[in-house]
Amino acid sequence: MTNAENIEQFIPQRPPFVMVDQVLYDDELVTRTSFLIKDDNIFLENGRLEAAALVENIAQTAAAGAGYKAVQQQRPVQVGFIGAIKGLVVLGLPSPGQQLTTETRLVNTVFNVSIVEGKVCCGDAVLATCEMKIFLQA
Repeated sequence: MTNAENIEQFIPQRPPFVMVDQVLYDDELVTRTSFLIKDDNIFLENGRLEAAALVENIAQTAAAGAGYKAVQQQRPVQVGFIGAIKGLVVLGLPSPGQQLTTETRLVNTVFNVSIVEGKVCCGDAVLATCEMKIFLQA
């Protein structure tokens, strides 16, 4: 659907803060992205990606889905902000060279607030899950 060269048209983040490489799948409720952890990632500490990066990866997956839909419908890509994180569970921290697959599922949208469930996986292992409230800038 997308690649690392054009992902920036769907999200407001810019390097070195980009935490998704491509949109693998997107429909009305679900967005799935991939992300290869490189040696120069700003969230690496002691050879592992920090938990904050997994949270940001979930948020950027949701943003990439919203941005992808906006571009498809020829609307401007909106900026979103994390309003709240609920039930964050971190089960593992990945290393450089590992590929993450992240999925967000839209639970509800009321006015400019969306609630999504997010899950970050590395292979078959689930690394993190949470529910996230995202405010979209009007």
